Amino acid sequence: MTTSSTRALTSKPRYWCVVPAGGVGSRMRSVTPKQYLNINGRPIIEHTLQRFLDHSSISGVVVCVAADDQVWSTLEIGNHPKVSLADGGQTRADSVLNGLKVLQAKVGPDDWVLVHDAARPCLPKGSIDSLIDTLTGDPVGGILAIPAHDTLKRAITSAKEGFENTPRVESTIDRSTVWLAQTPQMFRFQLLLECLSQALEQGIAITDEASALEWAGHAPRLVPGLTRNIKVTTPDDLALATFLLGQKAVQ
Repeated sequence: MTTSSTRALTSKPRYWCVVPAGGVGSRMRSVTPKQYLNINGRPIIEHTLQRFLDHSSISGVVVCVAADDQVWSTLEIGNHPKVSLADGGQTRADSVLNGLKVLQAKVGPDDWVLVHDAARPCLPKGSIDSLIDTLTGDPVGGILAIPAHDTLKRAITSAKEGFENTPRVESTIDRSTVWLAQTPQMFRFQLLLECLSQALEQGIAITDEASALEWAGHAPRLVPGLTRNIKVTTPDDLALATFLLGQKAVQ
């Protein structure tokens, strides 16, 4: 009988995807969780998942949904043979860890896992290709990101001059050292599982998968992404995503 460990030694690593989808999207000002808002006749999460289900290198996708989710079970895409389900957690990191545990029985330690935001539906296929091509020989992995182009300001909250609790500029940040993180973030399965588990056990605040690797002393690689790979967080984002998907600008 071949185990996942022996398979990893005798075959090329495979690629899997975990999509945490348990958020409520409060900044969208909608009673519907943002991943289920409609764009061009389909919920956002279907656009997102289709990016990976249509990619020949992706072996399977795990979607992490909240226990009280009433929408997921109504979606046809949930019946896709490449889609599995995991429980959503209290935080994004908890959800991703649950997704990794669902994968554990069928992946090798050196298989790759791409973690992607459910509300990031405009991911171009070429960006998935760039991650895979750039990171294939990397011992750690990396993330899609874009260099900061705007002038960056460090803010403080000041009560001076009658402007109580008003953010004010403290200083200007050197933008040449700043990149804006996107997803997917792609790491070796076992390394990500261990770093994420240990960071959560220590009570470390994990904002994305890369931060768990950073906490453990690793330096994830930065892979240039594209600005059109937007995350739908506000109504303005929804309008832009609707335009991009309507124009087929993200193929």
